[in-house]
Amino acid sequence: MNRTLDWAKYRRLAEQAVAEGIVMLENRGGALPLPKDKPVAVFGRIQLHYYKSGTGSGGMVNVSRVVSIPEGLQEAGVTLWQPLLDAYRAWDEAHPYDLGNGWGGEPWSQAEMLPDEALVTEAAAACERAVVVIGRTAGEEQENRDEPGSWRLTDAEEAMLGLVRSKFARVIVLLNTANLIDLSFIDRFAPDAVLLVWQGGMTGGTGTAAVLTGAVSPSGKLTDTAAFTLADYPSDAYFGDPNANCYAEDIYVGYRYFETFAPEKVRYPFGYGLSYTTFAVSADSLTAGQHRDWMLTVTVRNTGSFPGKEAVQIYCEAPQGTLGQPKRQLIAFRKTTALDPGACETVQIPLTLPSSYDEAKHAWVRENGAYRIYCGSDVRSASLAGTVYADSSATPEQSLTPCEPAPGCAVIEQCEQAMAPVQAFDRIRPVETADGLTMGSEAVPTLTVDEEQRLTDALPAEFAKTEGTFTLADVKNGTCTLEAFIAQLSDTELCQIVRGEGMGSPRVTAGTAAAFGGVTDALEAYGIPAGCCSDGPSGMRLDCGTKAFSLPIGTMLASTFNTALITELFACVGLEMTANRVDCLLGPGMNIHRHPRNGRNFEYFSEDPLLTGEIAAAELIGLHSAGVEGTVKHCCGNNQETNRHFLNSVVSERALREIYLKGFEIAVKKGGAKSVMTTYGAVNGVWTACNYDLCTQIIRREWGFDGFLMTDWWANLNRRGEAPCKTDLAAMVRAQNDVYMVCADSAEHEDNLEAALADGSLSRAELQRSAANLCRFLLHTHAMERLTGDAPEITVINRPADEESADEPVEFFDVADGTVLDLSQIGTERGTTYPFALTVAVPGWYRVTLTASSAQSETAQIPVTIFNMGTASGTFTWNGTDGKAVSYSAVMPLFSHFTTMRLYFAQSGLNMHAVGFTLVSDNFSPTALSQDDFTEEEQA
Repeated sequence: MNRTLDWAKYRRLAEQAVAEGIVMLENRGGALPLPKDKPVAVFGRIQLHYYKSGTGSGGMVNVSRVVSIPEGLQEAGVTLWQPLLDAYRAWDEAHPYDLGNGWGGEPWSQAEMLPDEALVTEAAAACERAVVVIGRTAGEEQENRDEPGSWRLTDAEEAMLGLVRSKFARVIVLLNTANLIDLSFIDRFAPDAVLLVWQGGMTGGTGTAAVLTGAVSPSGKLTDTAAFTLADYPSDAYFGDPNANCYAEDIYVGYRYFETFAPEKVRYPFGYGLSYTTFAVSADSLTAGQHRDWMLTVTVRNTGSFPGKEAVQIYCEAPQGTLGQPKRQLIAFRKTTALDPGACETVQIPLTLPSSYDEAKHAWVRENGAYRIYCGSDVRSASLAGTVYADSSATPEQSLTPCEPAPGCAVIEQCEQAMAPVQAFDRIRPVETADGLTMGSEAVPTLTVDEEQRLTDALPAEFAKTEGTFTLADVKNGTCTLEAFIAQLSDTELCQIVRGEGMGSPRVTAGTAAAFGGVTDALEAYGIPAGCCSDGPSGMRLDCGTKAFSLPIGTMLASTFNTALITELFACVGLEMTANRVDCLLGPGMNIHRHPRNGRNFEYFSEDPLLTGEIAAAELIGLHSAGVEGTVKHCCGNNQETNRHFLNSVVSERALREIYLKGFEIAVKKGGAKSVMTTYGAVNGVWTACNYDLCTQIIRREWGFDGFLMTDWWANLNRRGEAPCKTDLAAMVRAQNDVYMVCADSAEHEDNLEAALADGSLSRAELQRSAANLCRFLLHTHAMERLTGDAPEITVINRPADEESADEPVEFFDVADGTVLDLSQIGTERGTTYPFALTVAVPGWYRVTLTASSAQSETAQIPVTIFNMGTASGTFTWNGTDGKAVSYSAVMPLFSHFTTMRLYFAQSGLNMHAVGFTLVSDNFSPTALSQDDFTEEEQA
């Protein structure tokens, strides 16, 4: 079936998500919205370099243009004070943007211009309002550091704010940041308005301008608690430990902690966000529904003078019982439609009383007592809407009639102990006193189940081989069963199918993260398609330079509290994926915002597991409507970047199930997730890539998941008590994690699969089980349809010419030590990109040498940036060479058998000659390189 992707609609939805995701923290004295008939002075150098997303795999989307905030304002009809804008442009040209060097090397902030006081005085005389843009990025491999330029403002930013505040009547601060940052500047400078404008992808400036000008009233809500200091967060004492991160705060993450134990430490509460109007949110009735559920009827009235939307939030205070509970937990939310002044909307919100995981019973239980339901616009201001009384000995078990039930509980779901800690530690819990709840502690229950025996008792039976030779298409059309198809695969082929190939495999779309399934000629002969994974979650990462739509970051999407909008937006994402022959987007990212310093928080949604799960499910439903999949990641406990490959998260089974796994559970059960990625690190001593209790006991048996699991890229593997490595794929398969991501050559990969089959520590049946999981998934993909000739054609309409993606195939070159590639025929006009791909014989550190000449003058400056796997790895600037060949080089890692590179020409006038490759070291450790391995120029 042919489908149409309307690019104009795609942009409108993204712009709407930006506008609805912006969180207005302050707005005093009518600072906003901006009047269009008065000029505005915009400060801050990042106004010229809008952060569309963070760095790393979560943000590396190639675009032709990102709408900046000044551009968005000008397009919306706002006049900017030109002398100030000109001054920033001149300063920016003299102080180039710092891209950093290599993967994870971009600084979290850029040098700031301190404007001349006379210029600021002149601007204040011409403009009543000043807009100050503060920017921060974030990403993989680094945390947000508690230092200026990261968590805190720099001296230059402080000086700029102080100068602007001293001159202007109204000061508006925009935080173009990936995560929360230190907000104490609000106390020092008293800005009239402060907005978290986050990072809104390629349309960020347009959506931001819509809010600033009043075309859209802000309706975004905080998905995290903004505390006064970093030390106020309960995980702060443990965050950043490079070896073992102890989750002593247990289930008391974010607002669950602050509302229970430390409300005075909160600057802005969870769910908070201002509007240009005001709303009255009132609970009309709480009535019994079906299956022990309840229905809350809520009326929202716009009591102000501006159209707008409101996010209705429902919280529950559960009885303390024997387990202990937070004072509040989010149990439902709903975004209204746009309401005109005086208009109202009545919504019916289904509720289920929360249950808790009882580690003594190994069960989800609902303890007897009063469950107080609160309704409002944030966790702090929500008011009592009604009380439900639970009594496991009564009929019905739940009632609105006040009662004093005896201690006890109803068992909601019986489970088995899984993923419990082996290391003893204490966790916090509430203690009831005459003065209310205080913070106490208790010992965490530790592991008692025999994990190896559980695995052994559940070993699968081998699929018996039947007569005939089948292809996967025979399974699709019902000619044979999946089991019969899998049974015919040899041991060698079964070993091959659990190895994903990449990055940049030539079997799938150029520049993508991996191929999976039909990754060898032998597997292709069975009609197994090669599925394609592309990094996400903020759009497709295509390292060959192909352009894609850059989406708002995960935190911004969650701040909308608008699941219907997210679903509609991701339906467009799904169509774009289909057009690019991508089957799995590696996202949504779903890890919990345990601490605001986590470098990848921007990819994730919230400190709350329900909001996390609901937004993820909305994304998945949108993707599924286009026939593609989102790989939910990183499951689970991936809440720190520091030493992430070797970090052990020490966490209770209750906290895992109620906080860190709950969002994934919602994504599977409500969102229909069919693909899950595990993490780099360990949880309670076992690396998640090989954790049977995670991959099989919880995800498959308890949640009913029937898709396939994959590791993170080049993940460590281990068995309990053993050191991690990257070769124990047998342990991965035994856990029922189905695909190792990624291998340089799926036919010839160095691992222990064949040896484990030979010595009996891995059964053929276990390999068959993973092969079946993978093929069952592939059966329902566009990859399968492409193989059978039934794939839909996507027609893209209303896409501007400068945003179109090239469809030419990327050429692969064989590279070994000493290889030189002729580049004399490539185009080098200004703005040109030349993509190419390498099949690297010996991965390692290479000296990459670019040779070129120019007939321009000696003072000409012609920069060329080389991108390696999507990351800027060096910029070389030629002057006029009088036509003589001049070479520049840099040492960079070619760590993948398939490596995608591209050259970007910022100016015309260069004649490329060649690119050469010299092997420096085949040891990937950065410490393997010494100073002697670099030329003097490279050292500089």
